[in-house]
Amino acid sequence: MTEQIISRDPMTDDVVATVPAMTAAEVDAAVEVARSAADWWRGLGHTGRRARLIAWRRRMAGDADELVDLLHRENGKPRADAALELLLSLEHITWTAANARSVLRTECRRPGVLTLNFGASVDRVPMGVVGVIGPWNYPLYTPNGSVATALAAGNVVVLKPSEHTPAVARWYVDAFAAANPDAPPGVLTLVTGGPETGAALCRARIDKLAFTGSTATGRKVMATCAETPIPVVLELGGKDAAIVAADADLGAAADAIAFGAMGNAGQTCVGIERVYVERAVRDRFLVELGRALQGVRPGNGPTDSYGPMTMRGQIDVVHRHVTAAVDGGARFVVGGVGSIGERTIAPIVVLDPPHSSVAVQEETFGPTLTVTTVESVDEAVRLANDVRYGLAGSVFARRRRAVAIARRLDTGQVSVNSVLGFAAVPSLPLGGRGDSGFGRIHGPEGLREFTRPRAIAVQRFPIPGVPLLRLRRPAWLVRALPRIIRLLHG
Repeated sequence: MTEQIISRDPMTDDVVATVPAMTAAEVDAAVEVARSAADWWRGLGHTGRRARLIAWRRRMAGDADELVDLLHRENGKPRADAALELLLSLEHITWTAANARSVLRTECRRPGVLTLNFGASVDRVPMGVVGVIGPWNYPLYTPNGSVATALAAGNVVVLKPSEHTPAVARWYVDAFAAANPDAPPGVLTLVTGGPETGAALCRARIDKLAFTGSTATGRKVMATCAETPIPVVLELGGKDAAIVAADADLGAAADAIAFGAMGNAGQTCVGIERVYVERAVRDRFLVELGRALQGVRPGNGPTDSYGPMTMRGQIDVVHRHVTAAVDGGARFVVGGVGSIGERTIAPIVVLDPPHSSVAVQEETFGPTLTVTTVESVDEAVRLANDVRYGLAGSVFARRRRAVAIARRLDTGQVSVNSVLGFAAVPSLPLGGRGDSGFGRIHGPEGLREFTRPRAIAVQRFPIPGVPLLRLRRPAWLVRALPRIIRLLHG
């Protein structure tokens, strides 16, 4: 009998869905079905694929209430946050469907003086079958960034969701099939299971893999894909910092940072986990932050601010990080160890932990925030960059100065006087450096990520008597080559 994966409401433990833990043989078979659909999907061209992506978007929008409720039950986030996740996903589908043609069009290149008789161009060719392994914290928005982009670029996709949120992925894949009844099986395929199923997808005959998850798991995924080898896009963990300069609007900064740190129970790889604030405004910022967090509470009711911790094991990580910070000399300014419950964690803010503390150096992934006092923006930038991660960040200051500060952060994306703004802009790429991964999804860079360049050189006419690319060359041409080199490059 096939092993079953059961997903549960993280607040109530009610069963949400039961799906099979697919074997390696079943994953291989799913990939072969996907490959059989690749020519059909690619043959539609950009116009045909756009029409089908838009039909899919309309289907999801039309059944939004059903999907929002499912996101709420399986992931635990409030319905308003689930609706926002769906809205952003639909925005990204719209952009990528509308812009794939222009981004991936054939580019003409200048051939150069030596090859003036050639026409030169570069096509963008779909990879073929793209595997996507999605996370549980944003089970719709995050995998959609790879799935929709890969589909728009002309690939077929096999999606393996987190074993904690398979029902959302199943709904998403079924919506594509329902919106496109003429599509053959395999354009968008679902495989379900745990880590073994993910490893099987890495070893299947796919052409590229996009993974979102922890840095530790990302290393395993990359090693497994290297056996074939299969190119990968890795969007991994973050320890994202916000810088609050002395000239910032402190109330607005506190409101934004409170959302960036506590939204989705802090389970956001591009959320805010660290703040560096100039000493001159530190106390006023803490007052504003306390105001912003007043009345913020976790739960699954309609008035609760965010949901439970989706994975129980993450509660232990939060406890370890905040206690280590306080043991190292920091102090709680909002909440404390008593804020940590069996399923939920109320907001926790820790002031001035040691820079070497795990609360500063490791991804916490919970509704916590460290606030560090700095003497200058230069110190803030240095400390913000002094971690293994490089995913995202935020800067709060007067706008022109803030942009200059943002350009000094060694991250893949930065929001200025906001948090998570880049994630809402479909034309911007998303990705990291260091332990935050490599490669990009979203935007033109994401579309190109799921294609490969093919160079084409067309000889438009031969140059009589100048057979450079031949085995037999006249003696005069051989003698002239050194002079040509000096003329062109000396």
